[in-house]
Amino acid sequence: MIVELDVKRDAIGECRVIAREERALEEGEIEVAVRKFALTANNITYALTGDMIGYWKFFPAEGEWGIVPVWGFGEVVASRCDDVPEGTEIWGFLPMASSVVMRPGPVDRGGFSDEAPHRKDMPLVYNRYTITNDDPAALKALADARCVFFPLFTTSYLIYDYLMDNDWFGAKQVIIGSASSKTGAGLANMLATHAKDSIRVVGLTSPRNKDFVESLGTYDEVCPYGDIAGLDASVPSIYVDMSGDGKVLSELHHHFGDNIKASCGVGATHWEAPRDTGDLPGAKPEFFFAPAQIQKRDNEWGPGAAMRRAQEECARMAKEMEAHLKIEHGTGAEAVKAAYLSMVRGETAPDRGLMLSFG
Repeated sequence: MIVELDVKRDAIGECRVIAREERALEEGEIEVAVRKFALTANNITYALTGDMIGYWKFFPAEGEWGIVPVWGFGEVVASRCDDVPEGTEIWGFLPMASSVVMRPGPVDRGGFSDEAPHRKDMPLVYNRYTITNDDPAALKALADARCVFFPLFTTSYLIYDYLMDNDWFGAKQVIIGSASSKTGAGLANMLATHAKDSIRVVGLTSPRNKDFVESLGTYDEVCPYGDIAGLDASVPSIYVDMSGDGKVLSELHHHFGDNIKASCGVGATHWEAPRDTGDLPGAKPEFFFAPAQIQKRDNEWGPGAAMRRAQEECARMAKEMEAHLKIEHGTGAEAVKAAYLSMVRGETAPDRGLMLSFG
């Protein structure tokens, strides 16, 4: 039996645990048991943008339901593909389920892509799986961090690279919405580490998370959402929005006016907040799509170069932030469901990283 968590696509606060029969493998397919995976606010963004970007297409469910993708480790438990035998361990994009069927393409550079027909048009970064059996001990020691932090910090790196690549759009500071989010914290770390003399970093956060954000030591200023009017509106600024809160976006744009030089939507930690903002002064808000920046750099630097640089930065940041972020584990379908609902309701503290398994 396959056990999975289904989420209602148009009402992501509703979910169900179901069990269904496994199907027989066809020639060229493998069955991967999902051993463990991370759950973060990023997965809620996947659910919210599931139809717009296509996240529901990776692991289709029936009718009005969808399966939220997660990052984690799996093991091949049945195989009709000679190049990927039973016992192969992988890391990559997986369903919130106990197992999944894949159709591996050619194995190269220590991994393969899932070439199942329904995934052929999806970005390679999500279809690529790394074989981990022979990972060095240092990387194995980062297994949980690799699931919880690396996908988020990779996005942090790519946003930093995008802003730098565009000469900061002529801005002097970056304002990060939902500064307590792991992607926000990663971006602040990248800016503080590599652009401290070029750009100022301001974090917007809730009063309850202000102490945590300040403890990171990477923000030049931490501002509660209610105090936006106190920010210096004369400073040319970039807004990187991890919150998806239309009210905050509107207030910030109207406060800074034409001094908003770029406005990048990334996440939706405030997913229940209104988003319709109408016309706004300053730069037009645009959604940041990480695979597009990867493709640009692959064209300029060579295939895989951007992800290699990102992984180096991820390892560095995971080490630097381990004192601020603790990883917790949960096992069983009901634990997965409870963790998901807690994340949707915004009840998961920013210093917690969740590693889950169906059993």
